[in-house]
Amino acid sequence: MRLRVGIVGLGTQWESRHLPALRALADRFEVRGICEQVAHLAKRAAQELGTVPVDGFRALAARDDIDAILYFADQWYGATPILAACDHGKAVYSAISLPLAPDEARRLRQRVEESGIAFMAELPRRHAPATQRLKELIATRLGRPRLLFCHRRVPLSGGAAAAPPRDRTSEARDLMELVDWCRYVAGAEPTSVVSVRHAETPGAETDDYQMMSLDFTPSAGPHPAPGNGVLAQISCGYYMPRQWDEAVGFRPPAALQVACDNGIAFIDLPANLVWFDAVGRHHESLESDRPVGEQMLMQFHRKVTSLLRAMSGLDDTLVAMQIVQAAATSQAEGRRVRLPTAPGITAAPTS
Repeated sequence: MRLRVGIVGLGTQWESRHLPALRALADRFEVRGICEQVAHLAKRAAQELGTVPVDGFRALAARDDIDAILYFADQWYGATPILAACDHGKAVYSAISLPLAPDEARRLRQRVEESGIAFMAELPRRHAPATQRLKELIATRLGRPRLLFCHRRVPLSGGAAAAPPRDRTSEARDLMELVDWCRYVAGAEPTSVVSVRHAETPGAETDDYQMMSLDFTPSAGPHPAPGNGVLAQISCGYYMPRQWDEAVGFRPPAALQVACDNGIAFIDLPANLVWFDAVGRHHESLESDRPVGEQMLMQFHRKVTSLLRAMSGLDDTLVAMQIVQAAATSQAEGRRVRLPTAPGITAAPTS
């Protein structure tokens, strides 16, 4: 079954991820229209896919020949196109960052739930070939994760290059993606967080470095005190100017390092995995696997065409955002912040 889809926003991943995936999956997706705030980009993309540009996401969602909305970039729209899709009963694939404000997040989830639509949030780190292979190794060879070290170095633009907007919200979204990745690999929910930040300049709203430690020690059991369960350290740095090419590429840390009961693994996204056990070193290059963009769209296709109602990634994304908000509280108050026993978007962190 070919899904008839409309695209809202093209975004920075259009040429590298979404367009190649749609071309490779032409037997599953038929693009019927593209809504993009930059008219010449919409026209060019429409020509590439043999479709038409559409003025307005509401008009696109209302069309009878559209089964689903592929929301690739929010631009200035925010979550409004998702609500429009809910109004018209259209499934949604969302690659955007969802609202950080708790009230907005609750309203969005409620609307998606009430509409009955299939919904999938794009979480590329989860679906990367290296991550999927790591989960297999955890189940078969490496054993239970004990320590996770997750690093991201974000080069700052310099020279003539225009810097993407950076503020506390965009930084929180960067951290949210890393938090979700660690939750997925650990296979558990954190129970507390402690976090620090370093301001770009004294008193600045933006940072040049943030770090948080997520403690996954169960709140019940024989050893409930922090430090007796899985521990994840997440760091995100914004201190490297992009024009310093040699410095940016100098000895970058592995995107994710996982110490397990029976070995240790190092991931560089999307498809490079090196792991060690008692036998020695193992290097797996997974470049021959389907690209992550194709894998995610294939999952979305299965969810929409299934007879079962499917909501994927929405709660995970909102829970990760809640954890990042708790980390901000930890930074401001200089203390460990307890997380709800069963994290959810309706619960508030408590001390």
